[in-house]
Amino acid sequence: MTTPTRLRATETPRDNASSDVATLGQFGFLLAGRSVKTGAVVEVRSPYDGSLVALVHRAGPQDMELAIASAAAAFQTTRKLPTWKRAEILQSIAVGIAGRREELARTIALEAGKPIKTARLEVDRAAFTFQVAAEETKRIGGEIVSLDWLPGTEGREAHIRRVPLGPIAGITPFNFPLNLVAHKVAPSLAAGDPIIIRPATQTPVSALMLGEIVVAAGWPKEAISVVPSSTADAAPLVEDERIKLLTFTGSPAVGWDLKRRAGRKRVTLELGGNAGVIVHHDADLAYAAERVAWGSFSYAGQSCISVQRVYVHERVYDTFVSELVGRTKRLKTGDPLAEDTDVGPVIDEVAATRVQIWLDEATQAGANVLTGGRRQGGLWQPTIVESLPPTVRLDCQEVFAPVVGLHRYSDVMQAIAAINDSDYGMQAGVFSHDDRVTAAAADLIEAGGVMINDVSTFRIDHMPYGGVKLSGFGREGVRYAIEEMTEQKLVTINRRPF
Repeated sequence: MTTPTRLRATETPRDNASSDVATLGQFGFLLAGRSVKTGAVVEVRSPYDGSLVALVHRAGPQDMELAIASAAAAFQTTRKLPTWKRAEILQSIAVGIAGRREELARTIALEAGKPIKTARLEVDRAAFTFQVAAEETKRIGGEIVSLDWLPGTEGREAHIRRVPLGPIAGITPFNFPLNLVAHKVAPSLAAGDPIIIRPATQTPVSALMLGEIVVAAGWPKEAISVVPSSTADAAPLVEDERIKLLTFTGSPAVGWDLKRRAGRKRVTLELGGNAGVIVHHDADLAYAAERVAWGSFSYAGQSCISVQRVYVHERVYDTFVSELVGRTKRLKTGDPLAEDTDVGPVIDEVAATRVQIWLDEATQAGANVLTGGRRQGGLWQPTIVESLPPTVRLDCQEVFAPVVGLHRYSDVMQAIAAINDSDYGMQAGVFSHDDRVTAAAADLIEAGGVMINDVSTFRIDHMPYGGVKLSGFGREGVRYAIEEMTEQKLVTINRRPF
């Protein structure tokens, strides 16, 4: 995902915080399960109208040390929690999230600019993520392997167990401020690991509310911290050897640098993309257009699996474009709190300006805007562009905005090659009823996931999720994240004869 170079949130001394009334109030950070209000204060402002959403206290270096030390000590407790207890806590968290659905959805809409109806879906997904974790914690097993393969090894067998790994650090982005935090917290708790979350500066409130729910559900207080902080103060989460796994979602430039700095700890990276989708001539064009419109413009395109490049067979190009443009023009941009808003603002002025620069660059290189191409403040009209040269940034980098580019093709192998002609490889989609086409796409597209008869943007929270190339390293999805957050332990048994 693309990370803005300047943050909306601003840090001010505690006694000089804004005199505006914060919509959501003032929040301390969560340190070993306790709310702490000391140090610098960050103003969280709406990306829609700039209004003050919340005041959030930031953790400093001493707080970060205490969070890590508490997590390390708490591991002696969490690693011994029985399966039933972990499952009970996780289910209680899911219930807690569902019980605060409207409050959490409104928070997401205010701090992230996500339309309220989409924010509700994110809350529902977060509750589901914890429900899945409650079930998966009961399935953390192992296997038994016979070892009597050579003479002299009679009566020997191996028990392979999965055991908790240790303290986990999660660094999360702004675009799914609740559910992407859940994807780090839920598997950590299921595995029996303490967790420290450093949420995005733009959207810390959702993560802090989740932390409250985790503590209320009965998870050991010392084993959960949510610490908004500066980048410099968060460095120990990356570098300290007491942290056993770093899980990061954000930009490729930052993510790969964190991996370099992480030393011997495990690292999971969920990074950016510029996802491609193929629409073959035998596809259901109305359905494909409906899904591409959703996959391109949902949450203003601010998702690493948002549809950015669409390759349409030349025989159906004009029909598909007509369907897609018609659907796109019916989308409503506006206030995220309005029930009929489909597309809200991009996260900040820097992001909005970057899109303008990239779009101007593309049109000067010969691209043609079919609809959209205009903005009002942070609100970009959903934009469809054709005849994009593959070298312009709007096509070959991650736009992270409600912009999609269309390309014609005559042979499906050309389209597959074009999708692969990218530094990214998170997910891709293909619409076709021809088994040869879908098999070729599944086999040859270089991505962590290929969605047949759907867009790249499809994700359900228990499936494996992650990318290749610049797009990442390791996998999320509750069961698969649990595997990352546990260690295999081998115990061999020599059953001596009587």
